[in-house]
Amino acid sequence: MKQINPIEKDKHKNQLKYAQQHLANERTYLAWIRTVVAVIGIGLLIAHLGIKGITLIVTILGIGMVGTLTIIIATFSYLNKKKQIDQQTFYSSHTSIIYFSFLLFVIILFALLISACYHMK
Repeated sequence: MKQINPIEKDKHKNQLKYAQQHLANERTYLAWIRTVVAVIGIGLLIAHLGIKGITLIVTILGIGMVGTLTIIIATFSYLNKKKQIDQQTFYSSHTSIIYFSFLLFVIILFALLISACYHMK
């Protein structure tokens, strides 16, 4: 019968112990990616509703930048959480929560402004 090294056994247990956190981290990252796809889809829908000229360009660029920034921040957040799980530490994500809340607020204001300008014509 093969003897299992106690150090290797503990290492294997630790990997299984934190697998659930790693999987949750991956699910969160994929949720952010789905959100980006939805935001870009909504942006394209808005662009196809008859918006023309500079407003169309600003809308497409704005949605594209929001999507790109969200992917970048989600990737950094995923990698940071992965590192924290591996090091068995935890730091709150309050910075990204504040950023995304502010970003959503700006998007809503921007959409309302575009809608108001479009309907004033």
